[in-house]
Amino acid sequence: MSSFSSSLFRRSNHEHHCSHQKAATLKYLFILILISGFFTGCSPSSEDGGKGGKPTNSAVTTSGPKTTAPAPGTSSVAAAKVPEGEVILDSFEVGTDVYVRALMVDKGGNALWVGTSVGVLEIGLNKHEVRNTFTRAQGLANEYVFAIGQDQEGYLWFGTNAGGASRYKDGKWKTYFPMHGLADYWVYSFAQHPKGDFWIGTWAGVNRMDLKSGHMETFVNELVNEWVYAMVIDSKNRIWFGTEGGISRLDGTVWQSWTHKDGLGGENMSNLQPSTNTGLGTRRRHDLGIFNAGEPTYNPNYVFSLALEQADVIWAGTWGGGVSRFDGKKWTNYLKKDGLPGNVVYSLVIDQKGRIWAGTDNGIGVFEGGGWKVFPEENVFMNQHFYSITVTPKGEIWAGTRGKVIRIGRANADKE
Repeated sequence: MSSFSSSLFRRSNHEHHCSHQKAATLKYLFILILISGFFTGCSPSSEDGGKGGKPTNSAVTTSGPKTTAPAPGTSSVAAAKVPEGEVILDSFEVGTDVYVRALMVDKGGNALWVGTSVGVLEIGLNKHEVRNTFTRAQGLANEYVFAIGQDQEGYLWFGTNAGGASRYKDGKWKTYFPMHGLADYWVYSFAQHPKGDFWIGTWAGVNRMDLKSGHMETFVNELVNEWVYAMVIDSKNRIWFGTEGGISRLDGTVWQSWTHKDGLGGENMSNLQPSTNTGLGTRRRHDLGIFNAGEPTYNPNYVFSLALEQADVIWAGTWGGGVSRFDGKKWTNYLKKDGLPGNVVYSLVIDQKGRIWAGTDNGIGVFEGGGWKVFPEENVFMNQHFYSITVTPKGEIWAGTRGKVIRIGRANADKE
């Protein structure tokens, strides 16, 4: 175990000057920072257009106050307000060019689990100390972690890049590969069904797993697309799947899907080139970057984040089509023209007040008071990509980007 007596964090206070020391390799830098226990808050830096692999999903089920969604437009921007008293509290670094793809608070609300492109961190939420670090040396199947989940038995699950799914509890690891029934080596999302089944989203369909027997059943043709990035389960136990080709829903034994033709994803207001990603094959993959030959791309069917509010209203983050809201009958789409910081939306979370937070390719946005607003107002995160986002039981927002994790909350939160 790696534990530290001093805090990992240094107050950022919007400090915009820091230096990054180069290490021989990313892994060496990652380990060096963890061993030293010296994390510094520093200013956001511009992104490089999504280098380093596909973005992570941020599938979240939250029962917060119901929000009202007006028609998108300039009026929604005027109505939106930056959350009162919310500030950037601090941040910690994970290493230059290390991508934070997954964030999850465990069920006890005691630890933040951070999945990166070089391993996993367990951060204690009370003292903000590193409790553990995990790489292949500790049992993780692959150090590039796309997704983190937790099942009803308390096991933590890590979806990896080409390494299958690793399960962890009480110091013991087990990894699942296609030879065990897993649909693919690339694992992107997890969801626990109230009736006990555990769902695993991959790039070759979705698995339904019996946790007692370990048996896995695979669904591919039922989905609108085999690349499953996000899952949420609503109050009626219906499972929603965000895929690269749209959204699918399983209601008992009945499948239904929605695409851009049905209203998913905003229009291509900037006349961007359509995404050319094809995903041919089930074992050979290529990363979809934000830029094709230096230009942004557009695929409103590409859904890699889902969030669920009361009354089973679905929010979906798309690739170039902004954020979509679906109340079961009507789709409402929000783009940059409606106050969203960026039209590529990697991650979504709903806090205890019913506010929707979005990690985009151009900073962080928040939906409150009927519209979207950039957070913070001066948008110090402009051009920075936020691949993961989560909320703690205290209502703090944690957001992951390249090189660091940001903590957002009330200015006096640490004094309460």
